[in-house]
Amino acid sequence: MPDPQSRPHRPPMLPADYAPLLADLKSRVRAAQIKAALSVNREMIVLYWHIGRRILESQRQEGWGAHVVEKLSRDLRAEFPEMSGFSTTNLRYMRLFAEAWPDEAIREQVARKLPRWHNVILLKRLQEPSHRQWYARKALEHD
Repeated sequence: MPDPQSRPHRPPMLPADYAPLLADLKSRVRAAQIKAALSVNREMIVLYWHIGRRILESQRQEGWGAHVVEKLSRDLRAEFPEMSGFSTTNLRYMRLFAEAWPDEAIREQVARKLPRWHNVILLKRLQEPSHRQWYARKALEHD
């Protein structure tokens, strides 16, 4: 008697509309993944802006400097070890970001729609706010 596992396995017959169904579902999953990633990016940009804003305000009001930013970096990394982005350098970029985009309506601004590192590049290379805004808009227009 032949072993049932040794018999060749025949895949079940699929309906004619299976391939288009699968293609549609894969497309929807990819679109949802992209939307989720963009949503996370927007929220992180807002978080980084708020962190930078608080650092900027505290430095202006209290007059503290680099030593406090270093301590803040260590404390944030200790509290949120699963997150990256709280290095002293990144906190300084957050401060520059908040200074460069001072409007509280950051949620509506172009800078919020760009990935964080695009914003960092704009901050590092362009001193003039109108130039940063122009490049940010162009980056969005051309992906």
